[in-house]
Amino acid sequence: MTETRPFIRLRGRSIMALVLTPEPPLPGWLASLDAQIERAPNFFDNRPVIVDVGTLPTETPDVAALMHAIVSRGIHIIGMEGAHPSWRGLEAWGRPLPGGGKPGKPIEIAEPAAPAPKTTPEPVPAPPAQTVEPASLLINHSIRSGQAIAFENGDVTIIGSVASGAEVVAGGSIHIYGALRGRAIAGLSGNASARIYCSKLHAELVAIDGVYQTAEDMPPERIGAPSCAWLDGDLMRITPIE
Repeated sequence: MTETRPFIRLRGRSIMALVLTPEPPLPGWLASLDAQIERAPNFFDNRPVIVDVGTLPTETPDVAALMHAIVSRGIHIIGMEGAHPSWRGLEAWGRPLPGGGKPGKPIEIAEPAAPAPKTTPEPVPAPPAQTVEPASLLINHSIRSGQAIAFENGDVTIIGSVASGAEVVAGGSIHIYGALRGRAIAGLSGNASARIYCSKLHAELVAIDGVYQTAEDMPPERIGAPSCAWLDGDLMRITPIE
């Protein structure tokens, strides 16, 4: 009788992380970061963040101090990219991440099984057809305060409203058939042509491809009205839905 030994099961998981890219001069960049936090105090709450330091010159002094300065602002760093080998003191954030990419599928690792007795080989079945990932996500209910919806493959459509304190993140555009009172972040995968539509604009924050506006920045005439947020170069515009 062969003893069955336990095996270790590993499972991949995709997470939606924000990427901060510090730019020189660093004091000015940190001041801009402080301004964003002041205008949207909850923007980074419970959000994993990756810091991409690949744009900094190799002679940048004390990059570790920059990382500590970011953490001191309540930002949760899970990793970094683009670190130069000559920079010291970055061990607290682990080894630099390679480029972006999707985690693998669930994997099971078990100890090798005992050799099986030789038998007549059986026909090998054809591999199953690969499942095509959907290009859009449809949610037929409202999003309550504290909930977060993240879909990096494409558009998100919500048949309902987004409450204050809720968040919707999409790789493409966001369509909200009710009121938008929380945060909407579109074009997360670098899609500058993404848009945000809502029937009533009361948003805390809207962002497209890294360009954002908080409630204080939005045109007063659009508040409470059907609106569309879109990018005109590096400028966000919020216009009526026609």
